[in-house]
Amino acid sequence: MPSTLTEATDPFCLRPGESATLLRGHPWRRFVVLGDSVAEGLCEPVAGYPEVQWADRIATELRVAAPGLAYLNLGRRGLRAHEVRAAQLETALAFAPDLALVVCGGNDAFRASYDPDAVDAEMTAMVGALRDAGADVITVGMFDVSHSPAVPAALRAGLGERMRLLSARTGRLAGRLGALHVHLTDHPAVADPSLYSSDGRHGSARSDAIAAAETVRRLGAHLAAR
Repeated sequence: MPSTLTEATDPFCLRPGESATLLRGHPWRRFVVLGDSVAEGLCEPVAGYPEVQWADRIATELRVAAPGLAYLNLGRRGLRAHEVRAAQLETALAFAPDLALVVCGGNDAFRASYDPDAVDAEMTAMVGALRDAGADVITVGMFDVSHSPAVPAALRAGLGERMRLLSARTGRLAGRLGALHVHLTDHPAVADPSLYSSDGRHGSARSDAIAAAETVRRLGAHLAAR
């Protein structure tokens, strides 16, 4: 069933002026994104929500306080965690970011052969290298796409278990490495069909709007704590 909300009325999206308040005076000037299709942005259109993927949304909000912000999105669809590290980490480090978003592992977790330790090792290598280079790093526990109506019923339980495990382990490694973790897996809207695309693998424009709002709020909380 399509959402009857719009971004302006959605209780989970940013309210007017909220982002400007949360990010006022932020220090970031070079923002890089590493990852798979979630990072690249493959959101399916939803009426009432602009077709702007979430990393672009974050960059836009950061630029309100820092108009000269440099932004590089390296995300590419279909990549597993080890491929993200191999293809993107060196370029990301060369960009000299002070803020990085790392989102991957979903393509690993879609497989029954998902190896949590192997994905953790790749994530740790990426987050650790970016932290060592002086960047603040954002990791993400993605929406549990097993709730998508397009996922066959017989696959939902196993996929949900793997997605929740990926999220939990990513959150723990973020804590160990001093990264900022955005937890979307148990979001109040996670079971709403309007969050998911018709391919059963990706999100919609609504999920990107909500993910961007939660990321901005996490950055704001970090700034307030500092």
